[in-house]
Amino acid sequence: MSIPPRPRRPRRIQLSTPGSSEKMMAKAAASEADHVFLDLEDAVAPNQKVAARQKIVEALNTLDWNGKVRCVRINDLSTEYAYEDIIEVVEGAGRNLDTIMMTKVTSAADILFADRLLSMMEKKLKLERRIGLEALIEEVEGMQNIESIAHASPRLECLVFGMGDFSASMGISLDAAIGSDGGYPGDMWHYARFRLVMACRAAGLDPVDGPYADFRNEAGYREECRRANTLGMVGKWAIHPSQIAVAREVFSPDAARVESARHLVLAYAQAEAEGLGAIRVDGVMVDVATVRLLRNGILRKAELYGM
Repeated sequence: MSIPPRPRRPRRIQLSTPGSSEKMMAKAAASEADHVFLDLEDAVAPNQKVAARQKIVEALNTLDWNGKVRCVRINDLSTEYAYEDIIEVVEGAGRNLDTIMMTKVTSAADILFADRLLSMMEKKLKLERRIGLEALIEEVEGMQNIESIAHASPRLECLVFGMGDFSASMGISLDAAIGSDGGYPGDMWHYARFRLVMACRAAGLDPVDGPYADFRNEAGYREECRRANTLGMVGKWAIHPSQIAVAREVFSPDAARVESARHLVLAYAQAEAEGLGAIRVDGVMVDVATVRLLRNGILRKAELYGM
């Protein structure tokens, strides 16, 4: 059986939305986010988790999601909830679900479990589209095993760096984790982010940065978006709708740069047809490496976002 290619999905903003709140899910559907994940994990109290599944099913089946990526974040595989999270949501709304986000993934076996379960359910329910997987890397074991996790399944589309739980697993203090102690020089998450991006790019996955807790601090959130974007991440979580516009701006290429990139690529294509290997265009040296950078970066994003 042929394996379908991974779909390209916009993930500039992954908006976290409690699956226990019909009101907040309706607002998320009407938002400007690219991607909404309806949460069954941390945002839902234990005594509300089972009931939240059916609320999520109702939201997926009845709300107008305006082309957004529709995702459900399940509880981690060490809990009593995870397998029924998958079963109830997919049985109830599998045709209106794009991806499932797995939490606290520590090994490739976690991905394979969900992959096999979804494969059986897709056959039983005769679903026409494959449901994708996204994985949160938020434990030391997960970061150590990130390469094998990234290559675990063609169903996997995205890895997310969850710095909150990762801090706890590393024994990092709360002040350091939220950046309030000022004691660490530079970006304390640089290595973890960089390692996640490398694993994703080697496996053809989307790397996404996790939450920024102080949603009232727009400058701080913007800086974290900038750092993630600089390292090659495609987007960042928003834990509040006020963060959507910032992430959308930072992770979208500038229109003028898109126009310039297209001009440079076209000029090089014409020069290459004439047998030239490198040319100067408007004072910029352009060769095959330059074109690759432009296509894999600015132009790929511009195409995905309809620019």
